[in-house]
Order: sequence, then structure tokens, then C-alpha cells
Amino acid sequence: MGLLSDPNRRKALTGLLTRLNTPICVVCFLAAVVWFMGLAFEPFTLRSYMSENAMGSTMVEERFSSGERALALAKEFGAHKRKAGGMPVDWLVKAMRSRGLEVFTQSFSRKLPFPDENKERYMVRGTNVYGILRAPRAPRTEALVITAPCSPGDSNNQAVALLLALAQYFRNQVYWAKDIIFLVNEHDLIGTQAWLEGYHHTNITGMEYSPLQGRAGSIQAALSLELSSDVITSLDLVLEGLNGQLPNLDLANLFYAFCQKLGVLCTIQGKLQRNDWDTAEGYTHAAQTMMLMVLKQACGRSWGDHGLFLRYHIEAASIRGINSFRHYKTDITTIGRLLEGMVRKLNNLLERLHQSYFFYLLPSLSRFVSIGYYMPAFGLLAVILLLRALDLWVHLGAPALTAVDGVTEAEQPSSPGVLTVLTPLVISHLTGVALYLLPVHLQEMAVEHFPVSETEAVVLTAIAIYTAGLALPHNTQRLLSGEGTEQGWKVLKLTALLYLAVLLGCTALINFSLGFILAITLVPITASITPHMPKALSAVVMVLLSPAFTILYCVFIYQELIEAPVSIGEGWMLFLSVISQGILDHALYGSLVYPLLALFIYPCWLMFWNILFWN
Repeated sequence: MGLLSDPNRRKALTGLLTRLNTPICVVCFLAAVVWFMGLAFEPFTLRSYMSENAMGSTMVEERFSSGERALALAKEFGAHKRKAGGMPVDWLVKAMRSRGLEVFTQSFSRKLPFPDENKERYMVRGTNVYGILRAPRAPRTEALVITAPCSPGDSNNQAVALLLALAQYFRNQVYWAKDIIFLVNEHDLIGTQAWLEGYHHTNITGMEYSPLQGRAGSIQAALSLELSSDVITSLDLVLEGLNGQLPNLDLANLFYAFCQKLGVLCTIQGKLQRNDWDTAEGYTHAAQTMMLMVLKQACGRSWGDHGLFLRYHIEAASIRGINSFRHYKTDITTIGRLLEGMVRKLNNLLERLHQSYFFYLLPSLSRFVSIGYYMPAFGLLAVILLLRALDLWVHLGAPALTAVDGVTEAEQPSSPGVLTVLTPLVISHLTGVALYLLPVHLQEMAVEHFPVSETEAVVLTAIAIYTAGLALPHNTQRLLSGEGTEQGWKVLKLTALLYLAVLLGCTALINFSLGFILAITLVPITASITPHMPKALSAVVMVLLSPAFTILYCVFIYQELIEAPVSIGEGWMLFLSVISQGILDHALYGSLVYPLLALFIYPCWLMFWNILFWN
């Protein structure tokens, strides 16, 4: 404090930071990259452990043994599903009632803002079926949920059958202290969204649904099952939810503990765990696993039905059965025992899961990176923006030297007008508002005038508006205030740097992965851009590091990490699909990535684009 309160020392410190501004910024950027890549190295990780005492080890033995019955039910369910041409509601209601559950149905409908070509749907109508097993040893104030989506074709038949087999087994047990809800939802996330909104009496996405006739207690945790084969070689744990939310780490630890106990092969991000951390191959494997989690979390979509439960502070995860070419096989009975054990542990909870981490990265299921370890990587990037802003602040306050009759005099710089900064800021944000609103609202007009589908019209309109933002008058400050001044662009850049620092900081606090990816591409060019740089080369670099190209790079990197590389043409088509899905996820489930990019990140980038062409 003495250093900052003393004017002379403060001036000396400011002068030092100004003189060494560029070298310090370069060191910070390199340190951020090295720090982040080092997170996958064993010394930077912590060994997983169970924080919640109520879910600690017990002497209970899992006794589920109805695996063969579940496989028979899967064939029966598949036959009725083909006969009904979709969800066999009547058969499911009868099957649940025969197992002693209180059974209810919920109908719902949702008109999409434009057709979802990936799943070939526009007007969605469906029915959810759920049964409630009432707790015999408690006042029924809390509940657990096991859900299995009814997918098209023969997908997920085994999951629904295992859910019914577990319901029959659980019905004969007397130790349940929480209600257990068995939910079979139609149309994947849309059905889950309708059921959750009906259960919590909310309507935040414009969904039309019938009110729920049966309710249980406050939901404490949820498990989503995805099994599409009689032969399972491994179980993959899916954690990433809507807007980058993650469940409490104890839920992942619980899954891993039971996999270890029962000898089940388990994966995260579809990758097996390795123990050779000290080798180059082991580090590369951990780094790829962690990068996959970062990319999936950054996109903001829900990667399973569990993702929508997290919005309601319900800890949830999806367990996905993988049938690969591995020789290791797991039968359906073992999977049932694993789920029985997890539900019995959750049944022991006396309060919500809260003692472990909610912010973490996983290079493997046995080790994790806590928020205290990975946030410094982002902090180093944010420091660059603040250092550049400090440098501009010092230069704006320094008097200019002018020569009058051979005598050098200090002249106080004139402050630029408010409109010099306000005009480009307003125009940039109006462009962002157009990018957010117009693609969906202009789809009908685009379809009438161009030979494209509704989905293509939305995506191409968004790209057109994004490109049009680059073609706006570069010197927007001249619209109202005449020629730009040297002080004008410095004030605008100072404003833009602080604005970007706040945006990225708030984003990283909610979704670290998204904030870090945006920072790693935006910070270098925004920190160094000036009107005195070569225009053509700088413009190309700025476009290549813009938010749209960042999404494109992430598409190619993701495909490489899942070992399914694509050509440039295929990557472009995936890029267009990612844009359409981002807009749909925002309209259907409330994903915040698209409005964040359209209303804030892109306009902020346009302000730096305006600085480059400042005259």
C-alpha cells in the first residue's frame, strides 16, 4: 500500500510498466499457454476422493440379478415401439403399473423456430411417461430420478428395459428413504425440458405441456441411461451440461468408485484411463482428454439429458454404454448392479451434494484439476488487457511536446468528443443486435427469394450479417464528429480493452472453457492493434482470429481429438451445423453462447476492427 500511496513510487512503477509493457504482455501470453497445457501433467492434478461422508464405503452388497429379464424386455419394448411408430405409451404405462409404481403421463408440443435438419423435425409432439416409487421409510420430501430417453429406431431400447427391471427390483426393497422417479422421455432434450418445467411449474422456453398429475419430493440427483446394445464394452460418463455447467464432482467420483469395485471398464470423453503419467504418451492422452472436455464445455450445449437438470440445481450425469472392438465385455446385470449401488449411495444423502467441486477439469476419472489451478491461466491473459489499458491511460494523460520558435513546450492534449467513442460503440452493438435477431426473423423472406431451406436461410443470413459488419464504414467516428484524431482511437481502444476484459472475466467465471478459448484468440490481436499497422496484413490476421473463425478452428480440433478428422468441405458443413444448433439451443433450452457471441463479443471485436481503419 505504501508503494501505491507514494506519488513518486507510483509514478516510477507506472513508468516501469509502460516501458516494459510489450515484453511483459508477451511473457504473460506464453506463460498462460504453458500453464494451461501443464494442467494435464500429474503434479498439477489432484487425486479424486469422495468429499461427502454419507456416500462413503458401506458393507452393502449389490444384488440386482435381472439382466436376462431386462434383455427380454428390450426386445418386447422394441417390438411395441415399431408397432406404435414411436413411443409405446400404453405399453409403458401398463409395464410400470405392473411393477407397483404410480404412473403418470405428460403430453407436450414445441414448434421450433426453424427446422432441425440434423434430426428432421419442426413441429414436435410427444408424451413423457414416468412412474414414482414412494419411499417407505421417509416423509417423501426428497426424490431421485432415473431417466432413459425413448430414441428413434432401435436406439436406447436396452436402457428403457433396464430402467423397468430396476423399478421392479427396487419395488421389493424397503430401505429407500427417497422417492425414486423412473422417467421415459420422448424427443430427447425437448421431452426432458417439458418434464422439468412441468415438475417445477416454470415455463422459460415457450414450451406447451400438460401439467403433471403426480409429483414426488425435491429432486436431489438424477442419472440418465443411454444403452443401445446387448453387448457393452465400457461405460462412458458424460458430465457437460447446459451453458458449461458441471455436476458436483462427487457424482463422478461415485461412478468411478463403483466401476472400480465391480470391475467395469469406464471412460471419460470416450478415452480410457492411463497410468503412465510420467511418459510423453501418457501426458498426450491426458491433454487430449482435458481438451475434449474444454471444447465440449465451451460450446454451451447439453451433451445428454442430464444437462437440463443442472439448471435446477439437481446434480445429474449421463451414463452411456459403448460397444467397441475391445475384448472386454460387461453384461447388463453388472450395469444394473452398478446403477443399484449408485442409487443406494445417493439414497443415503442427508443434504444436497455440496462438499466437493463444481468447477473442475478432468484429464481422467481418477484425477482432476480444481478451479484454483486452472484460473491463473486465464488471469495471465486478462492481465495483458489491463496492462495495455494502463499503457494507453498513461499516454493519454501525458502532455504532448510541440516546438514553437525553436523552443519545445508541453501542450496538454485535447480530449476527444464523446461522440468519437460513442458512435462506433453504438454502431457495433446495433450490428450485434441485428446478428442476434434477424437470422430467424428473416428466414421466410430469404426462402422466398433464394433456393434454400429454412435452416440454410437462417445460417446464411447470420453469416451475411456477420460479414456485413466488416463492410460498415470503418471510420464510424466520422459520421457525427468529422475526422478521427490520435487521441480518439486511443480512448476508443482503452474503452474496448476494459470492455473486453470485463466480458471475458464474467464469461470465465461462469464457463471457464469458453472464456479461455475466446481469450486465447482475441487477446493477442486486440492488445496489439493500432491504426498505424499495415492495413491488409492486420485485417487478414484480425479476421482469422475473429469469433467465427474461432468456432471453425474448434470444429476441426474437436474432430481431430475424437480421431475422426474431416476434410475442409466436411469441416465447413459441420461449422454451419454448429451455428444452426447454437441458435436452436438458445431458442429451445436457453443456451447463452449464441447471444453472448452476437450481442457482446462480436460488437467488441468490431470496435477493434474500427480502430485498425481509423484515420
